[in-house]
Amino acid sequence: MALAWWPESLAGDIVWCHFPHLPSVLPGPKPRPALVLKVTEPTAGQLRVLVAYGTSKKLNALRSGEFVIGRQDGAAYALSGLDADTKFSLQTTVELEFNSDWFKSPPQAPFVGSPKLGLLHPSLTARAAAAWKAITP
Repeated sequence: MALAWWPESLAGDIVWCHFPHLPSVLPGPKPRPALVLKVTEPTAGQLRVLVAYGTSKKLNALRSGEFVIGRQDGAAYALSGLDADTKFSLQTTVELEFNSDWFKSPPQAPFVGSPKLGLLHPSLTARAAAAWKAITP
């Protein structure tokens, strides 16, 4: 299959990502949610995104730099596009090319022609900021 570049993403988007098993630099075997933290355009209009790892495991064991988006968040959870309560780790991040090697359309495909699941609701930005502050000197 030919490599495809996705249309622009924005910080705060939640995307479907083949997050690598760090320190590997290869796409992970299964896609998972990832939170876009930063978007850059280094060369020839080809976007790169800094994404944070998302998982539905160990939600009750939050470490420094982690926060959860869950069903209890109501409309904010619905806007995220997630189908399970999900923990994002701002300590586990990687910058990736925003292409079909790393990202794919999610099964529900709420945004046609995009790996976007949803986005971080403004009501959750304080939670994300607190996680960031916990790991930033």
